[in-house]
Amino acid sequence: MKAWFSDSGQRVEVFIPSRRWFRPLMGRCCQACTPRSWDGFYHTRLSSLGFRSATWVTEEDTRYRGWLVRRICCVLAVGSWKVLTNTPGDLLERVCSNKRVQDVAASQACGCRGDSKFQQQCKEKVLGILAGIQAPLCLPMLRLCCWALLRFLSCLFFSVQLHRGQLDMVLRAVRRKPGVPLVFLSTHKSQLDGLLLSFLLFSQGLGVPRVTVGNLTCSPRLRALLGCLGAVFLPTRVEQALSDQDGELPVAVLASYVEEVLRSRQPLVVFLEEPSAPWHLSGPARAWLAPLYRAVRDGAVPDILLVPVGIAYDRTPDRFCRDGAEPSAQPLGLRACLWAACRALCRCFGCARVDLAQPFSLQEFVAKSLICQSSMGKPLEELLPTILGMLSSQPDYSRADGPEHRMTTSSEAEEEMMVTKLGLHALSDAIACSAVTAVGITSALLLHKHRKCVRLSQLMADFAWLLEETLLRQHDVSFSGQLRALVLHSLAMLRAHLTLYHLAPLGDVLVVVKDSAETQWELSCHSTQIVPIFASEAVGACAIRALLLELLPFVGEAPCPSSITFSEDELHHKILTLLQLLPPSLLGLKPCQPLDCQSQDILDKLTLCGLLEAEEEGERYLCDVSSRRCRTPHWTNLDFSDSDTDSDDNHCKRCFRICEPKDSPGFLLFFCHLLSPVLATYVRAVAFLEQHSWPQPEAMCARALQQFLAEENGLEHPMWSLVLSTLQSFKNIGVLKERPSPSGPLLHLTQPFCSSEGRRKLRAFLEQFMQL
Repeated sequence: MKAWFSDSGQRVEVFIPSRRWFRPLMGRCCQACTPRSWDGFYHTRLSSLGFRSATWVTEEDTRYRGWLVRRICCVLAVGSWKVLTNTPGDLLERVCSNKRVQDVAASQACGCRGDSKFQQQCKEKVLGILAGIQAPLCLPMLRLCCWALLRFLSCLFFSVQLHRGQLDMVLRAVRRKPGVPLVFLSTHKSQLDGLLLSFLLFSQGLGVPRVTVGNLTCSPRLRALLGCLGAVFLPTRVEQALSDQDGELPVAVLASYVEEVLRSRQPLVVFLEEPSAPWHLSGPARAWLAPLYRAVRDGAVPDILLVPVGIAYDRTPDRFCRDGAEPSAQPLGLRACLWAACRALCRCFGCARVDLAQPFSLQEFVAKSLICQSSMGKPLEELLPTILGMLSSQPDYSRADGPEHRMTTSSEAEEEMMVTKLGLHALSDAIACSAVTAVGITSALLLHKHRKCVRLSQLMADFAWLLEETLLRQHDVSFSGQLRALVLHSLAMLRAHLTLYHLAPLGDVLVVVKDSAETQWELSCHSTQIVPIFASEAVGACAIRALLLELLPFVGEAPCPSSITFSEDELHHKILTLLQLLPPSLLGLKPCQPLDCQSQDILDKLTLCGLLEAEEEGERYLCDVSSRRCRTPHWTNLDFSDSDTDSDDNHCKRCFRICEPKDSPGFLLFFCHLLSPVLATYVRAVAFLEQHSWPQPEAMCARALQQFLAEENGLEHPMWSLVLSTLQSFKNIGVLKERPSPSGPLLHLTQPFCSSEGRRKLRAFLEQFMQL
């Protein structure tokens, strides 16, 4: 039980439930951007419906009963699944009659629009592009592959968990808005995700979805097979269509095809990221989201229900392409897939979990965004004077005057802004609804708290503590059971990177982490699951560390942290600095929330979890921690009385004292370590700036940075997402600048960082937030 005083002076008590009594239903949509969806597509009783394993099929899933049915129930169940909708038979005629397709084709044919020869050539071109995008569903092959996939998933995973309440929530939304198509916007952990989601939606009565395929290069045979099962591919050269006239027709055909899929109410699955680059909105995702936005904007469909999807694995199945910037140059063939499946059957991947977030209306999201023009804050170049030690005025982070947030008359710029905002918002929702695995919790403890070794009893206690903190932050976990069994299961999944010793006198087990780059990389990949959950606390802890570092030259020997008090302005400044540096998607933050609100929320969370104790200036008692600059309405600051007293004189400034929660020792250091892999990559990239030659195309620069990090860390393929985050942050803060050239945009190193002194200041700026 925690308490504070509200603005009205009343004592407010907040009951924090125990994990034994509370399991949150995740995935609420944004109340600010979609308030009607937030109220309409949610029911409190859905959290009590429990889970089911999608791979556990019994005679109850069929219409028959009996001894024989129990032995062939999988065949009978797959045969009874309904294909609700399919591609219309006159798809080619509909696409060819689309106005945009005809206009683009006429512009390329120099005004021969009414000629019969032109119409035949146009039809042949459209037919070739459509054949590359999709293929008609083959129902016998679909049911055969679903049966084989059911047996394969049963052998690959202990269970594939799906929340009944989340499924019922989606079905209720479909019944409430009949005729509105469904689009699932999913995270992407493995190349198996497409088959898994297609199987789940088909088996749960949502129809056969059309599943988008990203940058994966497939052989003709595999492409034909996936097309028969519902896969859709981007046409070639679609991403450079805006600058290439030959690519305009594929884009028009793709937009027309998406409109027809939506009109026929076929479910569509779009992956927002690539398996090798989590947290980053991928290029193929933007290409698929743009036709969805145009379909609603132009009135081709009245609305679209968007459902963010989160996927979690105890161990991610082996990817069919290497973990790097690009897939392998060799196209993925059918034989390679079968061989990879056979190898996967010889290993254990634990459990899988699929979470469906609350559906929201795309029409409502677009209308609200165009009215409010929500912002992510000021341009991030504000950091440049801070890095170089130059004095600058205090920026106003509540305004939106960056180039990406200004009202613009360009329809292309508005479309790009809306697609990016929609993609980042959906990606944030999908990450937030993803359940945390036991392997993720254990990996985070071994990487950030017990780096060398730990006793099993201590690891179990810390596991229970981190589990409790995860549930308190409204995030669910993908497991249940006895604590010891869960920890041992996680250690079994990580056994290749650990060594266990039995301590006979104590009856305990010593867990020793292997000292290798591969071990650090594996634990880091698993522990990324908890970074969005504790991102606010991690940013606040790094800001506290930076302030402590600044105090050391003035206090001499290190003082007791509990004797140090920081002002609210100091904490806000450091937190805002770090929020500007790190990409919002990396922290799981919603792009619609201004930076000053995020900073205030971080301070409140640090106070609530016990890391900071709020005090009024000159006093020693607890003050009101609910006073929030970004949440107080503007009219409350107006003085309607006849008094001449300035209201600012009565405003008490707050100070914060560092505390160590008694039940959570080492809380602050643990949070500091969470962002260490990201910040350490940024620091290593400073040395890369000196060795690399400038200017360079961004793709070549990213590959060179990945190779540089691989040589320094001893890894074959470092995390591609960290490479992309580094380049994005360096561009945002003004270290790198993108300038056009005849051969394409090039990255230039800005003048302040061409000198060793500028790079030294950049390194010092980054290292102040790191827990070494």
